[in-house]
Amino acid sequence: MKTIKWVVSLLMIVMISACTNISEIKNKMIDKAPINAVDETLGLNREGGHYAFRIFAPSLDDLQLVLFERYDDMEGSSYPMTKKSNGVWEIHLPKAEVKGYYGYRTSSQGDRVIADPYSQAVVRLNNYQYSSKTVILSDEPFDWEGAEYTHTALKDLVILEAHLRDMSVHPNSEATQAGTYKGFVETDQRGGINHLEDMGYNAVEFLPLHEFGNIEIDFKNEDLSPFNDWNPYETNHWGYMTSFFFAPEVYYASDGSSERETWVGIDGRAVNEMKTMVKALHKEGITVILDVVYNHVSQYDENPFKMIDKEAYFRLDEDGDYLGHSGCGNDFRTEHPMARKMIVESLLYWMNEYKIDGFRFDLAAMIDMETIDAITEATQALNPDVLLIGEPWGGGGYNPSELADHGWASWNDHFRNSVKGRSPENEDYGFIFGKLWDGNNTAHYKKLMRGYLQNEGGHYTQPEQSVNYLESHDDHTLGDFVRHALEIVGRDEVVTREQVVKLSEPELKAHKLAAITLLSAQGPIMLAQGQSWGRSKVIANSIGTDPNAGKLDHNSYEKDDETNWLDWDEKDLNSELVDYYRGLIAIRHQRPELRAVEIGTRTFIDSKNEMSFGFSIIGEKQVLVLLNGDKVDAVKYDLPSGTWEVLANADQAGLNVIDHLSGQISVPAQSGLILVK
Repeated sequence: MKTIKWVVSLLMIVMISACTNISEIKNKMIDKAPINAVDETLGLNREGGHYAFRIFAPSLDDLQLVLFERYDDMEGSSYPMTKKSNGVWEIHLPKAEVKGYYGYRTSSQGDRVIADPYSQAVVRLNNYQYSSKTVILSDEPFDWEGAEYTHTALKDLVILEAHLRDMSVHPNSEATQAGTYKGFVETDQRGGINHLEDMGYNAVEFLPLHEFGNIEIDFKNEDLSPFNDWNPYETNHWGYMTSFFFAPEVYYASDGSSERETWVGIDGRAVNEMKTMVKALHKEGITVILDVVYNHVSQYDENPFKMIDKEAYFRLDEDGDYLGHSGCGNDFRTEHPMARKMIVESLLYWMNEYKIDGFRFDLAAMIDMETIDAITEATQALNPDVLLIGEPWGGGGYNPSELADHGWASWNDHFRNSVKGRSPENEDYGFIFGKLWDGNNTAHYKKLMRGYLQNEGGHYTQPEQSVNYLESHDDHTLGDFVRHALEIVGRDEVVTREQVVKLSEPELKAHKLAAITLLSAQGPIMLAQGQSWGRSKVIANSIGTDPNAGKLDHNSYEKDDETNWLDWDEKDLNSELVDYYRGLIAIRHQRPELRAVEIGTRTFIDSKNEMSFGFSIIGEKQVLVLLNGDKVDAVKYDLPSGTWEVLANADQAGLNVIDHLSGQISVPAQSGLILVK
């Protein structure tokens, strides 16, 4: 495996156990390697009695460090920086002189202040350009109280994909600091951490928490470029527009605000508030995974990488213009050594300073494989149990098998599509609707339920690499997919939430079959927020002018309103499905056979109906799972000899034994059974 010199240095760095701070370790190595740009310690660093400021900007002819006393100052104390032969600009200042805020200025950018791309906290002006300064943080260490990494194996995880704000911002969440880091871990609420514990999730995968451009360019303002004719909300709610890769999002801090033209993040409190949230989750044994976006940035905010050296950090066409193959913004040049350095150091920073257990990489097919390998080596050296999960598409690419060959897990979209279908608009349905998706046969579904391995035509080298899921933030919720598929809501029909949120019996049957199929699959499991009660995204129209108001939303990235916010009354309204999911999660946690990822542990059982199959797993006990996707006919099975305890059937699931069965049994249409001998 190809490993460039600076990666080797980083591996040596993280293995020096006597030091706990990445910067401190790197400083101990500084005299043992030539100072090429990739070996430099960038950003603001405390070195002895001085502060060192370093930034890589080889194309600039001049650069000044500017210190500001106040966040909104336009002028400050300027210090010319020295450009080294490796393209790194540097200056050292006594600690006593360094306080408040800082940024950089260069003649090529006029009067604009360039925040440090390695900023650990930023203060930002709320508009689409997001003028920013770097906050100079206190040296005082954070007290983790022993709450380090959880070290839970990927195979054992039941992950909830969650948007931090959505989980506590609705008024009926009863959180006092709704929509914030603090609010997420309040113990006297219906959402946030209480929901995770109530359901039995042992991992949370947060949508992006890196500082991002959550205000988009003015809608249909012809004086601005690019011309925004796609987003009347002028908001980026989900967070897939990273601005600073080392700083937490200030909107989720206790002083966060979306009010335009106001400064946010003034005192950097987001740093300790996010750490406090992670600590609280770890104390409850909950693994924390961050969704990270290293493939693109916004095409209109004042991203510092654009202002210091766009050739190094961005993929450009022959005219020097930004490429946008991600379909989301300006493509990041991950293959450049300095961009690769930043990505790896960013990940190590979040692991070291925030104790993050793992990462889900947005549009991972756009990250070059040398960087993938560098990420793997460096992060595993710091924590051998780090979780690395790719979204295996992007920019026209699709590479789950290649990611698996390099040791990564990935979202298994073939599992998703085969079980539920791909598109209600095209009547493209799967197993839970009585269809064998995309012309497949029963054998295809057996492969999915045993890890979808490469030697059987699948994606993965090991079953634990298959992250099985049916819903994520993208596309329709599973609940809305079912509503469309069962023609409860038409494709362009306008409805109210009250009309659709209570699940009907046909909806419950589809959801329960989806749940038992998902929670019995081999490999880690992921659910989306609200999936356990068939959540709907009815467009709330908070701006008052959305022509699609009242329709079911398949792409709600821009809506910071009730379209996305979780309504906790709806969890109670559909308690039957919630109880079913909670019971299945408990069964999966209790029965190691369901979580086993050894190849060959599942023996499959055929029926006379192509829509039904089963499998047996022998471990501490023998577990039998029988699934029937036929919408009309029950299917008969002859049980292996002995008496079998029923833990899950068409109606309920949990650790309490529902019934005892033996001999020949019947699995009702559109349902499943979990039995333990």
